[in-house]
Amino acid sequence: MRKFYLVLLSAFLMYPLMAQKSVKTDKHVVYQMMFHLWGNQNTDVKRNGSATENGVTKFRDVSAKGLQTLKKKGYSHLYTTGILEHATMEDFSAFGSPLDHPQVVKGRAGSPFAIKDYYDVNPFLAVKPAERMQEFSAMLDRVHQADLKLVLDFVPNHLARVYHSDQKPAGVVDFGQNDNKDLSFSPSNNFYYLPGTQFTIPTGVNPPVPVTVPYIEIPAKVSGNNVFSAQPSIHDWFETVKLNYGVDLQHGNQTHFDPIPDTWLKMTDVLVYWTKKGVDGFRCDMAEMVPVEFWAYAIPKVKALNPDVVFIAEIYNPQEYRNYIFKGGFDYLYDKVGLYDGIRHIMEKKSGATTADITRVWQQESGDFANHMLRFLENHDETRLNSRGFAASNFWSTIPGMVLTASMHDGPLMIYFGQEFGEKAQEIEGFNEADDRTTMFDFYRVDTHQRWLNGGKFDGGKLTAAEKEIDSFYSELLVWINSSEMIQKGKFFDLQYAQNAAYPKDKVYAYLRYTDKGRNLIICNFDSENHDFNIEIPTLALEMMGIKSYTLKTFKSFAPPAAQASKVEGNRIQIPSNSAIVISL
Repeated sequence: MRKFYLVLLSAFLMYPLMAQKSVKTDKHVVYQMMFHLWGNQNTDVKRNGSATENGVTKFRDVSAKGLQTLKKKGYSHLYTTGILEHATMEDFSAFGSPLDHPQVVKGRAGSPFAIKDYYDVNPFLAVKPAERMQEFSAMLDRVHQADLKLVLDFVPNHLARVYHSDQKPAGVVDFGQNDNKDLSFSPSNNFYYLPGTQFTIPTGVNPPVPVTVPYIEIPAKVSGNNVFSAQPSIHDWFETVKLNYGVDLQHGNQTHFDPIPDTWLKMTDVLVYWTKKGVDGFRCDMAEMVPVEFWAYAIPKVKALNPDVVFIAEIYNPQEYRNYIFKGGFDYLYDKVGLYDGIRHIMEKKSGATTADITRVWQQESGDFANHMLRFLENHDETRLNSRGFAASNFWSTIPGMVLTASMHDGPLMIYFGQEFGEKAQEIEGFNEADDRTTMFDFYRVDTHQRWLNGGKFDGGKLTAAEKEIDSFYSELLVWINSSEMIQKGKFFDLQYAQNAAYPKDKVYAYLRYTDKGRNLIICNFDSENHDFNIEIPTLALEMMGIKSYTLKTFKSFAPPAAQASKVEGNRIQIPSNSAIVISL
C-alpha cells in the first residue's frame, strides 16, 4: 500500500521537478486594474455620472511613481481590464469613434467586454482623445521602464452589437462586413444570424441618457452567451454579439475548420497587432467558449513573434483544463471552480465544506500542472473579500485562504486592486447596485484605492489604521512568496492524510513546500477557534525531502491583529483562529 501511494504521489509531484530544470518561474504576481477606475481621484461622484462629472483614469495617471510603487509591492504583471475601445454612452464622434446606441450599452461607461474596435483604445482614457494611441504607448513604455509587464484584456468570444473600427490597419475588413446575413450559419461569416427577425431591446432596459432614435438590427444577431433569440433577457449578454469560429452551434456543434475560418484570421491579426505594439500578454475572456483549435492556431503565431508573451484563459470547466494548456497552448488558466470555490465555501461555512475540497483540487483537477493555474480570491466578476457576501465584513477571516492561495503551488497569483486595503464595494454606482462588486460599467470611484493613491503620492496616507494593517499583511505576503525559492519553484506535499484523529482536519490544512535547499511546513487555520494539536510528518514525506530527521521552528506567521501568538514546541502546534503559520524544518 505504501509503495502504491509513493507511485501515485510521485505522479502528482512530478510537475515541480520539471519546473526546476529552468530558472524560469511561473510564480508571477498579477495585479488586476479596472483601468477606467484605477487612476480616478475625483471623490465628488454621483450615480450614473458621466466621465466628465465623475472622473476617469487617464493613461498619464499610471505614472512612473505609481508603477515603481507597484513594483516595490511585489507585482510583476499589470492586467489592465478595459483598455480596448468598447461601446459606451460617451460621445467621441468628433474623434472618429461612432456614437453607440444607449439601449445596447450597459452603464454610462459600458462593458469592457463589448469591444467596438479591436485596434483602438478607449478615447476617454486619453487627455487628448485624438492622440490616444500615443498616450497608450507612452504608458506602456513607463510600465516597461518600471520592470513590469502589461497584460491586455482580449475578448475573443463576442463584441459590441455595433462594431466599427476607425483605427484598423490598411487592408483590414471589419467583422461582419462581408457576411451573408441570409444564412443563420456559414463558416465564412463572422456572426450568427436569425434571418427574418429584428432585434428587440430586452424588457427592463432603461438607459440613464435620452434615447432619441430606435435601435435597428435586421436580421437579429445571436447574443454573446449563445442566446439564439431576437429578444434576449436583460440578464443575458444582450449588449454583445457572438463571434463565429466555424462551429455550427445549432447542429450539434459541427466544426468547419478547413479552410481556416475568416474569424480565426481576423482575431489572430488582432493578437499580432498588439504584440508588435509591445504588449506582454493577453488575458483571454471566456476562452473556453472559443474552440481550442483556434488557440492552437493563433498562440504559436504570437509566440513566434515574442515567446515571452503570456496567455491567460478565463475558463470554468475542469474537464477542459488539460486541453486548453497542452493543445491550445495557454500558459495559465483561472483556478476558479477548484481552489477559489473550495476556499470560499469553507470561509462561508457552507454545509459540507471542509479542507478536503482543497486536497481534491490537486488530486483530481490540476495536481500535475498546478504551475499553470492562476489563483486568486478576488477579481472583477467575484464579490469582494471584505463584503457581506464573502467574509461577512470580517476581513481577517481571509488570512488563511489568502496565504494558501499564494503559496500552495508554484503557479501565478492575482490580486484585484483595492483588495489589499479591504475594499467593500458598497456604493450604488449606477448600473451596479452595491452588489459587493466594484463596478465595471460606471464612471465612479473606489474609495479605499483612492485614499491609497492620496493625490498621486501612492503612499496610503489617507487609509485608516485598519486598512494599513491589511495592506501590511499583503505586502509581507508578497515579499515572502517573491523571495522564497520553496514557494517559487519547490515541490508540494499534502499532509492531511497523515494526521491523527485529534487533528482538526475539516478546518485546518497543512502542507509542505520544499527544495533541496530548504523546507517549509505551512499550516492554515480556517476556523474561528484556536487550535492545539500535534502535527505528523510521515516517513514518506521525509524520504521525498531527502532528510531523516527534523526540528520545527517558526519562520513566519500571519494572524489577525491582537491574536495570540502561534507556538511550536516539538511537534505540538498552537495556532490562533483565522491565521497561518510558516515553519522551517
